[in-house]
Amino acid sequence: MKGYFLKMRGGAKSPPGIRFAEIVWSWVGSAIGIGLCGYLSSEFFEPRDLTLLIGSFGASAVLVYGAPKSPFAQPRNVIGGHMLSGMIGVACFRCCGEAIWLAAALAVSITTAAMLVTKTVHPPGGATALIAVIGGEKIHQLGFLYPLVPVGLGVLILVLVGLLVNNVPRNRRYPEYWL
Repeated sequence: MKGYFLKMRGGAKSPPGIRFAEIVWSWVGSAIGIGLCGYLSSEFFEPRDLTLLIGSFGASAVLVYGAPKSPFAQPRNVIGGHMLSGMIGVACFRCCGEAIWLAAALAVSITTAAMLVTKTVHPPGGATALIAVIGGEKIHQLGFLYPLVPVGLGVLILVLVGLLVNNVPRNRRYPEYWL
């Protein structure tokens, strides 16, 4: 039992600091990616009772622009993980929506397993599935449109901005791989 608790101390060294230029490029990418989704949402989607901006995109922006080498930030994972999560979240809400706690638990747990099986693990996908369940009436009314808009189109914009911004500096490259 003592060994179990001793593992909680950690043991690895803290990661090295990040160079200022990396911080600036991460900021630029996040500002453009989230800003573009927000602008398009307010100008074109919200007047039609749609949205192009959901909370899980904030975490995706951190990965795509702040950790572009991470396996979780690669296009396959970002796009596939989010869209799969959106579909599963909607399905769980449709099946178990009268018991929100159950729909939420199933959406996130099934999403986690499905992303592992399909090699599309993108942690913000768990939030995308959860948003499909707890996102409110506007999200619920989207039904299976939700995985396409806002999820699919939004993450496509984030990845495209990642391609443009992350490849400007010589020492950054995105993606590391596609498939």
